[in-house]
Amino acid sequence: MTLMGFAWKNLRRRPVRTVLTMLGVGVAVGAVVALVGLAGSFEQALLDLFQRRGVDLVVIRRGGLQQMNSILDEKLAERIQQIPGVRAVSPGLLQPFSFPEVDIFGVIARGMRSDSFLLKDLNMVEGRLFGPNDHQVVVLGSALAASLGKKVGDRIELAPGHWFTILGVYESENLLENGTMIMPLSDLQQMMDLQGKVTAFNVVADLHTPEQLQHLKSQIEALAPYLRAQTLRENVASSVELQLAKATAWLTSAVALIVGGLGMINTMLTAVFERTRELALLRAVGWRRGRLMRLVLLEAVLLALAGAVVGTLLGWSLTQLLSRIPAAGRMVAGQIPPTVVLKGFALALGVGVLGGLYPAYRAAQLLPTEGLRHE
Repeated sequence: MTLMGFAWKNLRRRPVRTVLTMLGVGVAVGAVVALVGLAGSFEQALLDLFQRRGVDLVVIRRGGLQQMNSILDEKLAERIQQIPGVRAVSPGLLQPFSFPEVDIFGVIARGMRSDSFLLKDLNMVEGRLFGPNDHQVVVLGSALAASLGKKVGDRIELAPGHWFTILGVYESENLLENGTMIMPLSDLQQMMDLQGKVTAFNVVADLHTPEQLQHLKSQIEALAPYLRAQTLRENVASSVELQLAKATAWLTSAVALIVGGLGMINTMLTAVFERTRELALLRAVGWRRGRLMRLVLLEAVLLALAGAVVGTLLGWSLTQLLSRIPAAGRMVAGQIPPTVVLKGFALALGVGVLGGLYPAYRAAQLLPTEGLRHE
């Protein structure tokens, strides 16, 4: 019998313990796949939202922890537009709103000018987009409209006493955009008492080379000491909310991995103790210490990899479930990046090796005579 066959047979001899250990590793891997995967897919969706519209740079206020707390003068748009190498500038204001009556929180309203290049390819499935003469109107993403149960012509209260007419519903390939609303910039400014103020400027460059973008960043930041120009990836990576989401995901996953690793060590140590007679007999018939170590390590690795399969299925099932819940569906795509699955398997392999190393060492130290004394 091969070493692999021997290891698999040993695991099948103790089905309950094997299944429980697999589940322990599976929960850890499931946490990595689900939590880290959701954070990663959210980051990618945020990048895609602006990349496919050609945004090269995002200009915000320097030193702000959150982009929505960045307040800038809207008139800076004209000064940025005059910089050689800048093709287009779109000022925007972001503001979160909640609808507790339907358990929907943190909906982002995006205030934009009607001529913004960000609206050029917006796919309107119902109604129409607002024009320069439209006021107190809003267009909703299809996912948000479905969650709110609203349609074109309905009215929606965004703040006490501030009612807006739904002018249209748009559909986007980007999940995040589908869960937001867009309204005239002047309306959002007036409602929030931020006349003439914006959150950020989205900039499109004539050339997209790193050298040209770095040159534009320097020129934009030279307009005022409080300005900070970032590439799209830099802007997304600096998001405090995203950093917290990633940190929380990895912290939760780390705790689950530690628990899974301890369970692996306990299982393998118990297995070594219960099989003292068997392992000592193998030593007596000529098995070397290294071969015994490889046997125990192989059992631990098989357990871990089986747990990784279970965990991946658990993580995928959780994201699918969340994507179908109305309150979370507008934020969760239900897709897991393949790199996250690979990370889950790599971590499971690490848990298997580390969890089986000491038990394997203990097994290798057994003497043939110990099998005679063991009861």
